[in-house]
Amino acid sequence: MTAIPPDPDPSQVPDLEPGGGVAPGSTPPDSAQTSGISDPEPRPRRRLTPATIAGVIAVILFALLFVTTAVVLVLNVLDGS
Repeated sequence: MTAIPPDPDPSQVPDLEPGGGVAPGSTPPDSAQTSGISDPEPRPRRRLTPATIAGVIAVILFALLFVTTAVVLVLNVLDGS
């Protein structure tokens, strides 16, 4: 079984200009779209959800690791002088 191509054949599309554009006021042909979600996500009941708390903790841990590494490197440079 052969699948139908997602885009229409340009030779059979009315109002299609050379180069693939459409004339002003014309509607472009339909083609497959997979963007977006069908239903919007519900709003959380609380402001601080578990995912938000986990994200904040991860950012804090990353910042502490960065600061610790910077302090160790500075101390190594000062100790070597």
